Amino acid sequence: MAGLKSLKTFPFKSMLVILGVFLMIAVFLFAERSGIQYTEKNRKVAYLSQEEVVTEQMAAKSLPKTCLVLRNSEDEASVAAWEQFQQIFKDMKVGTDVVDLQSASSIPDYHAYETVVVLLSDVSPLKENLMELCDWVSEGGNVLFALTLQKTAYSSVIEQKLGIVSSGYDNIRVDSIYFEPEFMLGGGQAYAITDPYDSAWAVQLSENAKVYARVNEKNGQPVIWENQYGKGKFVVDNFGLYEKAVRGFYAASYSLLTDVGVYPVINGSAFYLDDFPSPVPEGDGTYVKRDYGMSISDFYMDVWWPDMQELASDHNVRYTGVIIENYEDATDGTIKKQKDTRRFQYFGNMLLHQGGELGYHGYNHQPLSLSNADYGDVLPYDTWKNEAAMKKAVKELIHFGEDTFPGVSMSVYVPPSNVLSAEGRKMLAKDFPEIRTIASNYFTGEFAYVQEFEVAKDGIVEQPRIISGAIIDNYMKMAALSELNMHFVNSHFIHPDDLLDEDRGAALGWEKMKGNLADYMDWLVDSAPSLRQLTGSELSGAIQRYGAVTFTKTVTERSIELKLKNFYDEAYFMVRINEGTPGEVSGGKLTHLTGNLYLLQAKEPTVTIEKLED
Repeated sequence: MAGLKSLKTFPFKSMLVILGVFLMIAVFLFAERSGIQYTEKNRKVAYLSQEEVVTEQMAAKSLPKTCLVLRNSEDEASVAAWEQFQQIFKDMKVGTDVVDLQSASSIPDYHAYETVVVLLSDVSPLKENLMELCDWVSEGGNVLFALTLQKTAYSSVIEQKLGIVSSGYDNIRVDSIYFEPEFMLGGGQAYAITDPYDSAWAVQLSENAKVYARVNEKNGQPVIWENQYGKGKFVVDNFGLYEKAVRGFYAASYSLLTDVGVYPVINGSAFYLDDFPSPVPEGDGTYVKRDYGMSISDFYMDVWWPDMQELASDHNVRYTGVIIENYEDATDGTIKKQKDTRRFQYFGNMLLHQGGELGYHGYNHQPLSLSNADYGDVLPYDTWKNEAAMKKAVKELIHFGEDTFPGVSMSVYVPPSNVLSAEGRKMLAKDFPEIRTIASNYFTGEFAYVQEFEVAKDGIVEQPRIISGAIIDNYMKMAALSELNMHFVNSHFIHPDDLLDEDRGAALGWEKMKGNLADYMDWLVDSAPSLRQLTGSELSGAIQRYGAVTFTKTVTERSIELKLKNFYDEAYFMVRINEGTPGEVSGGKLTHLTGNLYLLQAKEPTVTIEKLED
């Protein structure tokens, strides 16, 4: 008791409390800096086993043929559009029959289909079938004219049916597109078009036509609209862009056709830090010195990383960092182990403690390639001496990750400079089962390994990154908008050394670059607050579920019923309810996104949405 009494009366007891706090902080910092083993948390979305995964290719084989596609292999625009629509239909899980008017002797009965998509700029080859198509719509059919139509005698005959009251022979330049806020996520503003041209047919619409997108602003030339015709509906796309970066515009247009439009989505957002952690980034520190008067190493420790953490905290982002062990150029199988791991442990553990994830980038920054043909003289890289040398380097990277971050599972591989040869890709699948995901490019780049969101035949998840860097240009903004509406997905990557390279924005300075990143993250949250923030492996788990699931839809006056196939534990769908108002939901959860567009989380293989009486 005497000892207890003396403690209570100790005049400096408050100092003990302060000392204790400092000791706790010291222990935490020591843990971060010294690489104390990180206890990995359960992932929000786990991988499915490769044995039970149904790939999208397999799932597509069982789709009922509900859509008839009319195309013309002699029409350049039709060929370009069909290249994109093949993937659009595959991803939306729409089964199709395709008729090439250049070779077909007849066209199937329209009544056998729910929708018809016309991929023709000149509808003349349809001849008398054009009027039969219109008659089918008047009876309750649904048609999407997805290409900018040419002014011809045949198109003039159907103009009024499409909601057009007058038209010219000239086209309008489409340098930006304004989307109505209730039509698409991210709408309510105009998005600039890279390399614009006169791609929209100059038309004036009737008051009955409902316009969803226009050139430049709210009162501009219509480029997406619908028009009721009898008991059915025409939807017209009039912007004339046929590339990967606008697939979501077509998906949104297609979803307008029937009483209820449904298609599966991924529902996930991932932000990658390439070359992180790594040795001190190489490059010109001129602008770091100019703005901060610091060395590159101090800048990353004291400014860049705290700012990146703050961005993540403010936007609920959990980064996926991919490790580079060193920047040695050796490709002959010689291994130089990284001995100084303090920097790796410091940054890596802080990323992990913020809920992030680590993956693989490279033993060094040399792409897995045996032939210079993979990137020629354009990229400053060496090729590997042989497959054994290449394999040895990947083994060393994996061992380095295990030794530096014991107990932390890593499964995502990002190819250096997004370059990956066929032999390198084959080697990863054959020899490294730890690698479950390859995250490269969505769009074609200089010798880039280009991907779709899918599971490959060998079980590896193909997870493309859509946009990059801290200069979010017009093309990237359009692509981000499109993919938000196509797959309900975001995937972005940035390199720590972006601000050491003028081509990637170094002259702007880090404050401006950071502001650009914050603006993009703000736009993403504002446009899609329901989008899940995931790590790389979690996004892959979501891709597995999205790729496998198919559905059948039954719509009555009282309900919308979805029966799912290849359902594991959850799946997500975009649901556009064009007719009626949703009520109670069984087997899932419905979240309002914008206008008549909803996000459905399916929790059971049968989901029923009641329809309220108007």
